[in-house]
Amino acid sequence: MRKMVLLWLAGMAAMASQAAESVKITVSNPMAGARMEIVEVDASTIKKKLGEGSMVVTDADGGEVPSQLTYDGKLIFQAGVGSKGKSVYYVQQGTPQKYEVRAKGRLFTERQDEFGWENDRVAYRVYGHGGAVGYDLFNKSTSELMLNYWYASEQNQEMRSVSKQLHDRGYHDLADQVYNAFCYHIDHGKGMDCYTVGPTLGGGANALINKDGTLFMPQCYKTFEILDQGPLRFTVRFTYPEQNFKGDKVVETRIISLDAGSHFNRVTISYQGLTQPATMAAGIVVHKNNPSAYVIASENGYIGYEDLGDASVYNAKYRDELAKQMGKIYIGLLFPEKSVSMSYQQRDNGIAAGHILATTLYTPNTSYTYYFGSGWDKNPNTDLHSLTDWEALLNQAVIWARQPLKVKF
Repeated sequence: MRKMVLLWLAGMAAMASQAAESVKITVSNPMAGARMEIVEVDASTIKKKLGEGSMVVTDADGGEVPSQLTYDGKLIFQAGVGSKGKSVYYVQQGTPQKYEVRAKGRLFTERQDEFGWENDRVAYRVYGHGGAVGYDLFNKSTSELMLNYWYASEQNQEMRSVSKQLHDRGYHDLADQVYNAFCYHIDHGKGMDCYTVGPTLGGGANALINKDGTLFMPQCYKTFEILDQGPLRFTVRFTYPEQNFKGDKVVETRIISLDAGSHFNRVTISYQGLTQPATMAAGIVVHKNNPSAYVIASENGYIGYEDLGDASVYNAKYRDELAKQMGKIYIGLLFPEKSVSMSYQQRDNGIAAGHILATTLYTPNTSYTYYFGSGWDKNPNTDLHSLTDWEALLNQAVIWARQPLKVKF
């Protein structure tokens, strides 16, 4: 027995000595133009070469590169590659540094059951109550993560009490000024909430299509599960209430991921309970104050819209002046798969004129993936000043999604 144990220990030592000190990863850019993107590799494959334990990613000069292990077994890190060039990175065993969190989200019980998430460029939320079923968004003019601050400021009960007391005493203008000093509908230098969703798809949600061609609107989410919580990728799974669609009891699931440095969320949709193929749409609400500022590029795989925000939340006395701060909000959807039809569908609903939609045939027991995102012309970090600028970014993003950076061990 002692001899067998010694032989086993010797074998383990030999295996350990054969483990690689590092794994070389080459990232190639097949396209013209430099690219900076999150890339992913299979973590289990690397561990087979390195052995078990935590991992550190370094660049060719030995500098540590922020990385993250994801819920689905990927090691991700941000890679920069020149035009039609290659960059080399290394993975080795070690304890990673504590990286800056650039993508995260949570349930905001401060506002019942709103769920918000963000990265260093954009911020979003969905509702678990009421009639607003699409994706809502916040505009950011900073790379800081702002949702915790905005929600805390908006729900400042002491300031709300002061504003209410002033209103009750008849000092309405002063009460409004107090509220404007802390609410997130006002831009205090780092962004604001001035986008309206209501019973629409908002900034990129999806819906099945009824027999008459209208949208079978989803409900608010029922449950959520956070799958990744930064520092580079945030991922959440939403499950929606069961609905009766054409005689089927259907439950929808969405998995949404947002990477650091990106304008766009990746969303994967699946429907349980469908017995027949069904037409599914994803779209953007078109508001009446800017009814024709949209682009439909079926051949290039994207739709886009220039939204002017909603000034109706402001007191009429200040509305015109405060509306100027809202700027222009750019919203877009990307479809790497090419079997998508795009059109405008009129749907008069309050301040909404209709939707620009991209439709595709959904097959039962499968999943469908697309991207939705946004930008703001008042963000100095993103250089978006017109719908033309936004369309150029959408076009580039689709091409990059269709021709991702190539990763080789």
